[in-house]
Amino acid sequence: MLIAGGGPAGLAAAVELGRRGIRVCVVEPRLTLDDDRPRAKTTSIRTMEHLRRWGLADRLRAAAPLPVSWSQDVIFCTALLGTELTRFRNAFGLYADRDERLAEPGQQAPQPVVERVLRKAVAELSCVTFLTGHTVTAIGQDGRSVRATVADGDGSTSVIEAEYLLGCDGAGGVSRRAIGAVYTGSSGERPNLSVVFRAPGLAGKIRLDPAVQYWVVSPEVSGLMGRLDLEDRWWAIVQRVDVRTQTPDPEALVRSLVGAGAGAGAGAGAGAETGAGAGAGGEGGAGAGGEGGGGYEGPVCVVSTDPWVARMLLADRYRSGRVFLVGDAAHLNPPWGGHGFNTCVGDAVNIGWKLAAVLQGWAGPALLDSYEAERRPVAAQTIADSAAQEKLLAPSFADRPLTGAGPEAERRRAETAAALRAKDGEFHSEGLVLGYHYAASPAVVDDGSPVPAHTPGTYHASARPGFRLPHAWLRDGRSLFDTLGEGLTLLRLSAAADPAVLERPARARGVPFTVVDLTGESLPDQYGAPLLLVRPDQHVAWRGTGDADGERILDVVLGARR
Repeated sequence: MLIAGGGPAGLAAAVELGRRGIRVCVVEPRLTLDDDRPRAKTTSIRTMEHLRRWGLADRLRAAAPLPVSWSQDVIFCTALLGTELTRFRNAFGLYADRDERLAEPGQQAPQPVVERVLRKAVAELSCVTFLTGHTVTAIGQDGRSVRATVADGDGSTSVIEAEYLLGCDGAGGVSRRAIGAVYTGSSGERPNLSVVFRAPGLAGKIRLDPAVQYWVVSPEVSGLMGRLDLEDRWWAIVQRVDVRTQTPDPEALVRSLVGAGAGAGAGAGAGAETGAGAGAGGEGGAGAGGEGGGGYEGPVCVVSTDPWVARMLLADRYRSGRVFLVGDAAHLNPPWGGHGFNTCVGDAVNIGWKLAAVLQGWAGPALLDSYEAERRPVAAQTIADSAAQEKLLAPSFADRPLTGAGPEAERRRAETAAALRAKDGEFHSEGLVLGYHYAASPAVVDDGSPVPAHTPGTYHASARPGFRLPHAWLRDGRSLFDTLGEGLTLLRLSAAADPAVLERPARARGVPFTVVDLTGESLPDQYGAPLLLVRPDQHVAWRGTGDADGERILDVVLGARR
């Protein structure tokens, strides 16, 4: 296997394949990771569940600068040193306590931190070779193999031949062009400027509660910001700043987001609730008597700036022959909601286990046809849901002054807080993160049951074939997901159901097969059948009874290799 690109998608694919003993070569141009341009910062519930399956969830939490216990909130305010308008609790799937619905809560961590954890995991896999400082510059293929031209740092080239190639080389790589795929879609109307900066002592000036993001709504400068660590490194995204037509001063923009912090308003804030959160007059608000504890006059040391525009682009195809597009090479998502990097990992997991099954001989090549059928609709839905937030950025709510004291100022803040409820979908998207499904997949046995409607903000657990297996904590404290095997897993929920209907033909085919007896557990009725067949990616492939045609089921789920 050859993987072009060693970012999150390429690394995730390498882990998925390498843990299954597949020989992999990853070609990655970057020699080092850039902490000054953190890019993605949200690792979703679903990605954390995959990291748990790989034994890496605790490693990432240990490496992450912001523990989940530190904050689970997003706060909207008039300035960082200003008044809270409203807040969204448990944003991005951040839960400090165990939740029945999930094996792992989300985690805030800069993308370089995630990549380091994955790079270390890849280095521990003896069957994976990781080539840094190298770039795939051309790709050719025939019916038997793929040949990639690889250039190193001094310009010399070599050719690597492999059975399959995963194009994880992003928007600017060669993989998409090599298979003749093109992006379709649009770009955001509002340009943005990302800034990383150091501000020693700034954290001590903040009277607002800890938050993973502070959204500043102000007629002067609007955007969002947050901490990169619990010392003095920060990030900010200033919205509606176009470096093509302006020459912005990033330090001045940051100081505007921070605010003066003195005497800007005496009201208790909006006093409105968003989800389960309290307004500024509730717990954590600045309260009456002023905004914050004095201004910040310390240094703002700009480390990096990065102008960008949100992209809503989807490749018209994901595959040609032995080359597959994965991650940003296949789709570019707006960052709102934090889905881009996580969608890339989902792609890698999906194609990773399928390629391993084909290469190891327990699935047929037709299984690979299900990759695009499953993952492209997920990307399209994710882009659509994220793009809906493009019209709801902070400047959209900054059409009036929100500082000041007195009843009129309080009324304006309350009205703005009420309007901000429209942003709930950006921070609460568990229906999208956990509820995406492969019900229409050719590798799923349809049982004819209704397909639940897509509700991006709310997760409704379903064991219908194609959906993520509904999670449960077992009586002994284990996650149900921890009982699943590396191959196919058959869950037995009733003593009357005989697992032999699938176990016998699976073992005869050499399929890695695990039977998990759950007849002693009090699991809810949402599973809908006494037997559930679960894929390596924790999605239900079939459900039914012990009198089913096991051979036919495996033909569908595994691409008909016997």
